[in-house]
Amino acid sequence: MSAKRRVLVLCTGNAARSQMAQGLINALLGDAWEAYSAGTQPAERVHPLAVQAMAELGIDISRQEPKHLRVYQGQPFDMVITVCDNGQKSCPAWLGAGRTEHLAFPDPALAAGAPAEQLQVFRAVRDAIRARLLGRLREISEHQPSDPS
Repeated sequence: MSAKRRVLVLCTGNAARSQMAQGLINALLGDAWEAYSAGTQPAERVHPLAVQAMAELGIDISRQEPKHLRVYQGQPFDMVITVCDNGQKSCPAWLGAGRTEHLAFPDPALAAGAPAEQLQVFRAVRDAIRARLLGRLREISEHQPSDPS
């Protein structure tokens, strides 16, 4: 049996992209990865449309809370992934141990329009995270198996 790898997903507000990534990783890759998320300027709550978009997949992130990245400083992570879009917000830099990668996704919280149109943007970002970020973690798992426990 392999030990789970730890991944930290960082964003500025820790209210949408990083929260959805955490939920997706734990629900769909939970046998190999244990995900956490944080931000440099945490919002007051997880965005309700992120919660709704994830609920459509049967993944409940309603109890997750935005956290400051300092909560995890000093903790070991196998992978740290930033998900902020370069053109929209400054992304936090992780100074701890662990491999770091940047996978940019647009901030769905900036979506304009009616609530239904905004939800469509959250769904698109959710699906992009599921495809690209989870695909990347699967690739790492296949090419670099975990140490046996």
